[in-house]
Amino acid sequence: MKKAALDAMEAKKPVNIVFGTVMSAAPLVIVTEQQMMLGQNQLILSRNVTAYNVPVAVNWTTGSKEGHTHPVSGSKVLTINNGLVVGDKVWMIREQGGQRFLVVDRVVGV
Repeated sequence: MKKAALDAMEAKKPVNIVFGTVMSAAPLVIVTEQQMMLGQNQLILSRNVTAYNVPVAVNWTTGSKEGHTHPVSGSKVLTINNGLVVGDKVWMIREQGGQRFLVVDRVVGV
């Protein structure tokens, strides 16, 4: 009966936000404020916390040195190196009723 009541209370929570700290980047390990150790099988990473490529169109001129410039134009691919590193503080959303966590983003100024 007590477990059923606790489960019912948990089900009414629309979101369970959890904070953690990256303890290892490869393999990824995050420890929550509640001292729960989460491995990469329990973590779902948003693009905010991964390295990814972005195609961009560029059309500019290099800086002038002694009156000499070069045009730069075309399509380029930028790599955003935004992967997690040891010591990063993150916020996560726990999967309802599960043991998986969506790592949403870093927390700054904490």
